[in-house]
Amino acid sequence: MNDDASLVAATLAGDRSAFGQLVDRYQDRLVNSVTRLVGEREEACDVVQDAFVQAYTKLNTFRGEAAFFTWLYRIAFNLAMTLLRRRRRHASLDRSRDELGHEPMDTGPGPELGAAADEYVALVHAALANLDPDQRQVIVLRELEGCTYEQIAEIADIPVGTVRSRLYRARLTLRDRLAPVLGEELARKEN
Repeated sequence: MNDDASLVAATLAGDRSAFGQLVDRYQDRLVNSVTRLVGEREEACDVVQDAFVQAYTKLNTFRGEAAFFTWLYRIAFNLAMTLLRRRRRHASLDRSRDELGHEPMDTGPGPELGAAADEYVALVHAALANLDPDQRQVIVLRELEGCTYEQIAEIADIPVGTVRSRLYRARLTLRDRLAPVLGEELARKEN
């Protein structure tokens, strides 16, 4: 009983441990993805827990047209998007830099390289956190989770064309926000 379909069937037949195996299989990946979306691990854990509870209670509605994982992701990302819309906290990149307390430094070869790389990563995460939630959702799914456009469309319940346009706008916004910090050359490489 290794595949998702067998575990779903066993759960529907009353085997709670089968659903536990699905939780074990997908919990860490979902927490990491949702953390990238909402920005805080504790909130992401709450969202994922709610997603598993919702998936368990609505498992009888799972028709198997999509993979279980895609269905579960859709539940988790919808809950995360609801949280983000409620929060409506859109901080600017400047505010994020102020909160970090430092600017990235120009580094040459040497021991400072690792610290500068960490600063760049923090700034990229801050810029990502400041995207519109719909844009953040598609960029996280595409660039960080490696989902195809079709998978993103299924998870977000939007047409593939909308996925493409949101992804395009998200990349442009990130490029514009990161260009002054990371340099024009890095921003041009994205195109």
